[in-house]
Amino acid sequence: MTELTRFYNTFQPSHYDIFLDINRESKQYTGKTTITGDAKAQTIAVHQKNLTIESVQVDGQNRPFTIDAKVDAVRIELANTGDVTLTITYKAALTDSMMGIYPSYYELNGVKKQIIGTQFETNFARQAFPCIDEPEAKATFALAIKFDEHPGETIISNMPEVRNENGIHYFDTTVRMSTYLIAFAFGELQSKQTTTKSGVQVGVFATKAHQANELDFALDIAKRSIEFYEDFYQTPYPLPHSWQLALPDFSAGAMENWGLVTYREAYLLLDPENTALDMKQLIATVIAHELAHQWFGDLVTMKWWDDLWLNESFANMMEYVAIDALEPDWHIWEMFQTSEASAALQRDAIDGVQSVHVQVENPAEIDALFDSAIVYAKGARMLVMVRALIGDDALRAGLKDYLGTHKYNNATGADLWSALGAASKMDLGTIMKSWLEQPGYPVVTAAIVADKLTLTQQQFFSGKGQEVGRKWQIPLNSNYAAAPAIMAEKALTLGDYAQLRAANGKPFRLNLGNNSHFIVKYDRTLLADILNNITTLDAISQLQVLQDLRLLAEGRQIAYADIVPLLARFADSHSNVVSAALYQVASNLKKFVTPNSAEEKDLQAFFNQLSSAQVTRLGWTPKASEVNDDQLTRPVVLNAALYAQNKNAVKTAHDLFTVNKDHLATLPAATRVFILKNEVKNFGSAELFDQLLAAYRQTADGSYKSDLCAALTSTPDATLIGRLIEKFEDADTIKPQDLRAWFRGVLATNEGEQAAWNWIRRDWQWLEETVGGDMEFTTYITVIASIFRTPERLAEFKAFFEPKLNTPGLTREITMDTKMIESRVDLIEAEKDAVNAAITKIIR
Repeated sequence: MTELTRFYNTFQPSHYDIFLDINRESKQYTGKTTITGDAKAQTIAVHQKNLTIESVQVDGQNRPFTIDAKVDAVRIELANTGDVTLTITYKAALTDSMMGIYPSYYELNGVKKQIIGTQFETNFARQAFPCIDEPEAKATFALAIKFDEHPGETIISNMPEVRNENGIHYFDTTVRMSTYLIAFAFGELQSKQTTTKSGVQVGVFATKAHQANELDFALDIAKRSIEFYEDFYQTPYPLPHSWQLALPDFSAGAMENWGLVTYREAYLLLDPENTALDMKQLIATVIAHELAHQWFGDLVTMKWWDDLWLNESFANMMEYVAIDALEPDWHIWEMFQTSEASAALQRDAIDGVQSVHVQVENPAEIDALFDSAIVYAKGARMLVMVRALIGDDALRAGLKDYLGTHKYNNATGADLWSALGAASKMDLGTIMKSWLEQPGYPVVTAAIVADKLTLTQQQFFSGKGQEVGRKWQIPLNSNYAAAPAIMAEKALTLGDYAQLRAANGKPFRLNLGNNSHFIVKYDRTLLADILNNITTLDAISQLQVLQDLRLLAEGRQIAYADIVPLLARFADSHSNVVSAALYQVASNLKKFVTPNSAEEKDLQAFFNQLSSAQVTRLGWTPKASEVNDDQLTRPVVLNAALYAQNKNAVKTAHDLFTVNKDHLATLPAATRVFILKNEVKNFGSAELFDQLLAAYRQTADGSYKSDLCAALTSTPDATLIGRLIEKFEDADTIKPQDLRAWFRGVLATNEGEQAAWNWIRRDWQWLEETVGGDMEFTTYITVIASIFRTPERLAEFKAFFEPKLNTPGLTREITMDTKMIESRVDLIEAEKDAVNAAITKIIR
């Protein structure tokens, strides 16, 4: 199945004329694709998958062809090489896999409806039309679409529609672009539009199941993002319009199709009257991410999928750069620390993890590259590290050169480092090779050895790991001038510690700003100095102390029990990032207790101690004068109080539910999920279950749907758990795109774990058939591995997944996740008694 020869090597398209005639009723379509290009050999191959090829003509003459399904090919013998025109007629079916051309389902006033949309990344354009479906095979495209149209429908694509003849919609010819970025959609759509300062038309499109004002936020962010990027990149947006489309069924979070960006509804639309701040921030960053791609990924595209990080890492950094400029009061880089940095450090510490830059040939392995914690989050940290090293002036100058040199073409990572290196006069290629070409990251140990302050680096593993002597060029970002800018050695000595401490007048620290991708293990003296001065540190630095201690404990380099007494020092912080880091550590302690045991009662009492003052300060109801930090901290501490079974918290949540039981959607969005979960867990009934499940089916509000899912899956009632699991395969209730959240919700409860585990083992084949072509498929395994923690579950996990080790795309995930569970089991066995003793000591 390995695609050893790229089809582009033998046939290089320059232009496509694509005609599609789509019938929604029969779920069939016919197509005619004419490709003009340069044949480098007399035998060429063009990608197709699940298409029924009816005829192939070359320069107007019928030619024989063969189908090679193993490599998704139609093979064609030519009379001559050089300039040729292929015309291929075919027919195919619409898919229900959310890949290729597919229907997206929704309800409006109780009536089932659909819109047709597309998803061609990574290599699904070949399921829609014959093409050279490789990123390097850029060409221009002229699209013509006919469909079973009725009045009131809208059709949109990458480029504007130029005419409509005999029911055929003709779209303007695209600029030179890759096949995976082609997109179109049609159906009953509403839209809102505006124009940027430079004249780009910006629009947001959605089904009419949504209120018109739900489009406003996205329209504003999209317009201002494009204006920001045109200035930052110093390169005009290259297309006439930028449409943002919310699809009811969409497997990814969003997709950067050039000029027609597609999104899950939950990541584009929001109720301006009742959406939590963190959800607004998430939607804004998703929009900014996809629009960053319009230049970085679309205008200039990676040459092959091994440089996927070029697209994703860069867009992941730029979403924060953009939103920080557009909404400075949000302090959005704090979100980067609690989401991207945390995810990257967690995932990248597992032995066997992929590097950011990964060699890949087998098409089945390409989707497995989309490891969000590595290609997106770690890669973004690498670029944040570069930005901190070279500064914004050099970054912008280098990007302008990079985009100008490679526009409408392809590039590699080396091209980016060359441009940024020239602008900054730094050898970035050498520095970054150690970060991109090898997996993992270092722990830098800072210690006083024979009175000298010394630093050593070694790869950090959160469990067992094979030490192979990897070394990194580490931007140390120290607060002592004695530390070099880059640590390339395994070890170095900075000088006499007492003299350095006296001269600097503050505790020694590394990685200020937490921008470099490493953690620090301070010896007892250095750590005590930091902790004794903790209140003088900024919020990110306090988060970093907690983050590094948690990871070191996971890696068995320090004892978890030693962290427990430190947590109270952070409990009253008014910073949401400190609270988020604190309760991430505290929640990790849950693995050391058995549900409903005396040890868990002690842990709940500990949570109550940590959270009670903050709950009193913030309450359940937003206040007009409160700052953003308060809005973001309230959900964190209320969640802790409810886990603690704080009687006042449980009662207040119940009272709020009772008062609002007839209009639950109007509960404040930031606390609604906790009110609903509390009701289901502590006051649940079959009647309430039915009420919330009906509300889930009826609402089009993505945020509210997510809250209802979290509440329903928290039920402790075995009968209701069984009813929930029956709905897992009912797409009218739970869309396949949302199923993972439901599965995880049930699996994560003590009462539901067995039932959810039984379901996925029993119906794995159904799951594979339903979402198997989706880059999210492997994350079902990740979800299971994040929860299992006993020797018995480890054995069951191995028994089920080890026979699947050779399945393309699953090998790395199964191997890593097995190690992750093994490490957790070993850690619990070794440390549970000490951790529980430390908790008991505090609460007594």
